[in-house]
Amino acid sequence: MDTVLRADHIGSFLRPARLLEARRSNPEVLRQIEDEAIRRVLAKQKELGFAAATDGEFRRRNFMSDFTDAVEGFDLGDAIGRNWHAEQTASAPVSSVTGIVTSKLRQVRPLTGHELPFLKANSPLPIKITLPSATQFPAISFKRGVTDEIYQDHSALLWDIVEIMKADLAKLASDGVNYIQIDAPRYSYYMDAKWREWIKTELKVDPGAALDEAVCADNACFLAARNSGVTLGIHLCRGNNRSHWYAEGGYDAIAEKLFGTLAVDRFLLEYDDERSGTFEPLRFVPRGKTVVLGLISTKVPRMEDPDMLARRIDEASKYVAIENLALSPQCGFASTAEGNLLSEDDQWAKLKLVTDMVQRVWG
Repeated sequence: MDTVLRADHIGSFLRPARLLEARRSNPEVLRQIEDEAIRRVLAKQKELGFAAATDGEFRRRNFMSDFTDAVEGFDLGDAIGRNWHAEQTASAPVSSVTGIVTSKLRQVRPLTGHELPFLKANSPLPIKITLPSATQFPAISFKRGVTDEIYQDHSALLWDIVEIMKADLAKLASDGVNYIQIDAPRYSYYMDAKWREWIKTELKVDPGAALDEAVCADNACFLAARNSGVTLGIHLCRGNNRSHWYAEGGYDAIAEKLFGTLAVDRFLLEYDDERSGTFEPLRFVPRGKTVVLGLISTKVPRMEDPDMLARRIDEASKYVAIENLALSPQCGFASTAEGNLLSEDDQWAKLKLVTDMVQRVWG
């Protein structure tokens, strides 16, 4: 994109109650209600002053269901459990967001084929599309005794997924999409000591080798998506499901490898609380790449103090030049359709805070 994307967001918005109800019980009118809701959030993003827009992921069950719905081979009734932690105000149960691979993967439709045509016809802004990282699935969709009957190991599954992702990303990049963001929460496993141990004991691989392979896999996808005028970004978080999280730790353990070798234009980073660590790892970000500071929480309704945000942006600018910084919430408002535990009014207020702060800091 030629426009400077100083104000950004991760992509998903809280679903209106009417949309959730139609998805549960009235599929005949679901498409019409989705269309109405998407038109509304497209207009709202323009009103608030964003330079690119998503459809809020309103046609998805969760941030990665575009993949699992378009690719045969997942048993969505089975899942591997995860240890989720609640924010202080959170009490809602989390939902399973993917299934187990039980047969050879086979793509049956484009991953975003049900989203992009409507966006192209209706968005008043350049289009941002989000997709899950290929690295998301082996860790949570590979079940020993089941998946290894089809794929020898996690690596074999990963590279099959990469091939599917590459073809779709290449098409998106040549089909009017201005900004492609890959959501990659599994990198948090390499930041958190308990999850690094899980990689060794459960995946039975060295965490360093697994990190190297993850970067190679994502870079293969970004290479396929690289096209003139298309911005590529990667979003890293520590879990976001009904205001819950599963990992903690700063970027220190992965910063040099990740920031130095991922072939992206933008790093969208979670920095909304003490679990995210310091800004010091940003010293490894190459000159000219953009860091989007996720300083505003989508997990709690409490509004952040503008003066505090200004101080934190100033602190980050000691490691990355201010002209290479941007601002966003730390994650989406609804990584799953049920959404985080705050109101739609809270959501829009926080997004307005993003654009207000951009005006205050960058003018």
